[in-house]
Amino acid sequence: MTVSPSSLVRASGAAAIAAGTLFVGVQLGHPPLDTTSITTTEMAVRNSLKVLMAVLALVGITGMYLSQVRRNGVVGLVGYLVLAAGYLLITSSTFALGYVLPPLAETEPAFVGNVLATFTGDAAAGDVGVLGTLFQLQSACYLSGGLVFGIALYRAHVLARWAAVLLAVGGLVSAVLALMPDALYRLIAFPNGIALIGLGYSLWRTSRQADARPVAVEDRPGRTAVR
Repeated sequence: MTVSPSSLVRASGAAAIAAGTLFVGVQLGHPPLDTTSITTTEMAVRNSLKVLMAVLALVGITGMYLSQVRRNGVVGLVGYLVLAAGYLLITSSTFALGYVLPPLAETEPAFVGNVLATFTGDAAAGDVGVLGTLFQLQSACYLSGGLVFGIALYRAHVLARWAAVLLAVGGLVSAVLALMPDALYRLIAFPNGIALIGLGYSLWRTSRQADARPVAVEDRPGRTAVR
């Protein structure tokens, strides 16, 4: 199998589509986060899928940025780096929710409850140390990164502009929903997930169309020029 830049771009587009689909699907019927639900098999599966989603999204936005790096400019670079940091933090925090906190729920239920309260935006009764700051940084990177990167993709005018707008607007909507209860906050999955699906498909299709174009070859003796 030959690995080419275009095949890597298409793979990143497929990763973005998968990430967006997982992002929306995993939030449907999501139970409230508490010390009881965190230990269930359902939550273990959901958090595992969230980790996969964040990794696939990181691959997807990397392909989006690199496929049009010159058009994205400084704004695109800043937006990509901030959004990538957000997804890296989501990967880490979701891994902790799925694999670190459940074993502690029986022995340290108060601490786990405080961490979950901080994660969902509620007031924690006790100190959770640096975790509170990390959660705030995660939200800030995810929301502002989506806004700036969406603007850069829109300005580049290569991928689907409606999806770029949705990614940017999704950051603003998420900022408002972050102040809402956990059930409403999960609605952020829909605009951002759909944006990833749209951008991923657009990236995949654009790469396919580029490969399908004829390549110009200089006229040489014994060779027919392709125009």
